[in-house]
Parts: sequence; structure tokens; C-alpha cells
Amino acid sequence: MTQKVQEKQTVAVACLQFEPQFGQVEANLAEIDRLVRDAAAKGAKILVLPELADTGYVFESAEELRELAAPIPEGRPSQVLMALAAELGVYIAAGLCEKAGDTFYNAAIFCGPEGYLGTFRKLHLWNKEKLFFRSGDLGMPVFDTAYGKVGVAICYDGWFPETFRGLVAGGAELICVPTNWVPIPDQPAGGEPMANILHKAAAHSNGVAIACADRVGVERGQLFLGCSLIVGPRGWPLAGPASPTNPEILIADVLFGDLENQRRVSERNNVWEDRRTDLYT
Repeated sequence: MTQKVQEKQTVAVACLQFEPQFGQVEANLAEIDRLVRDAAAKGAKILVLPELADTGYVFESAEELRELAAPIPEGRPSQVLMALAAELGVYIAAGLCEKAGDTFYNAAIFCGPEGYLGTFRKLHLWNKEKLFFRSGDLGMPVFDTAYGKVGVAICYDGWFPETFRGLVAGGAELICVPTNWVPIPDQPAGGEPMANILHKAAAHSNGVAIACADRVGVERGQLFLGCSLIVGPRGWPLAGPASPTNPEILIADVLFGDLENQRRVSERNNVWEDRRTDLYT
């Protein structure tokens, strides 16, 4: 049986940077609706929203979490996103606060014109997230779309090379990253966020496009860095960094179906084929 060859095609990918308001789920969903429609009208076909875009980020009690979290895909935030994806014919990766029985996850839904495609649960929890959420237990799923395979990671997952390596090993050509980046120790004032440096390096070393949608603003005293970014598979930015302080929609064209060429960095080097998997442990 002859294996189907994936056709090359350029797809517009968008990162929707905004400022969720803590606890204001309906207001956040209304803003998400506006931003998704705006990006789709501009031609975007794969859209990425920030981490915990429905609830906000800085939880202070388990009671708040129980009140605000919702199941995926049965909950209202998931249903709103799924309806938008179906109506507009787009794919959406969005960070959501997930309730699964008595357990809570910092998660992301991935949905498209076909409906619900799956959930990713954050693998590596940051700081006080460990007080409220359980670490992800669904592995690193890669989702089939009309354009190619897409993976999802969330924020601090991007600090671990294994995240990207695992998703690319699963066939991902684009990795969507809902995120809420915050300052890290020793970060120079006005300097490029470490997150941007890490994701550019990960894109280059894996030959994969990465779309990071951050949030902006200050929530309960916590500053968020903005600077959303879409990076091509050779590590160079395709769009962004976005503003560190203002809402913004980034859109860039990502080429699917050209992996061998995009991973080739010299006449004799391909960053994926040159791996010494016979020696790595």
C-alpha cells in the first residue's frame, strides 16, 4: 500500500494576546469570542489563546478553584470554543481551568471544525500551581488537523527540551503554547524574556514551528510579560514578539508538509536525522 504524501501548504497561525480578568469567566469568554472572530476574519486558521484564559491565573484558595473550573469538553468555556471553531472553520488551542471529578488541571482544549479533538494537561507545574493543580497525566498527544499534525504544551513545559522532542517525535509540525509568562530570577530589565530565547532554540533544534500566546497585565500583584511569539522551524521569529503590555493579535504563515527541507541546516546536516539515538540515554 502506497503511503499518502502530505502536500505542502501554508497556514495562517494566530496568537491572541489579551488580559483575562480573574474570576470573570463570562467577560473573558466574550473577549475571546471577539478576538477569535477578529483573527479568523484576518485569515487565521489555527488560533492560540493564553494559559487559563477562561478564569485568570492567580488562585488564592481551593474554593475559588472549585467555583471557577469546568469540565473539558462538557463545560461552558469548552462549548463556546467548540462552537466558534465549528462556525468559523478554524482550529483553537486554548488554556482552560479543568475540573475532572474532584481533581483540577491546568489544561488546554484543542478543537476544530470537526469538534473536540482532545485535551492536553500541563506536565510541569509552576510555583503555586502546585498547591491547586495536579500534574498532567495524558502524556503528549499530537492532534490531526486538515493541515498536518499539531501538538500543545503549556508555559513552563517549554523549559524542558523533552517536551518538544516528544511532540516532534509524535509527528507535530506546529506546537501551540498557551502561556502566562512571568519574570524569572536575574532577568535584566528590558531584556528579552528567557521564554522567547528558549522557544526559539527549541524550534531550531527540533525543526518545528512554535506559536506562543501569552497574556498581559498585572493580576493580584503578579506581572505578566506579554511578548507573544510565533517562531519558524529554523528558530527565527515569524511574528512578534508582541507588546509586553498591550493586547495584540499576531498572525504568521506556517508551512506544513516541508519537514525535510526545514530541518536541513547545511548541505549535509538535518537536525532531526543527525541525532545519535544509539547513544542517548
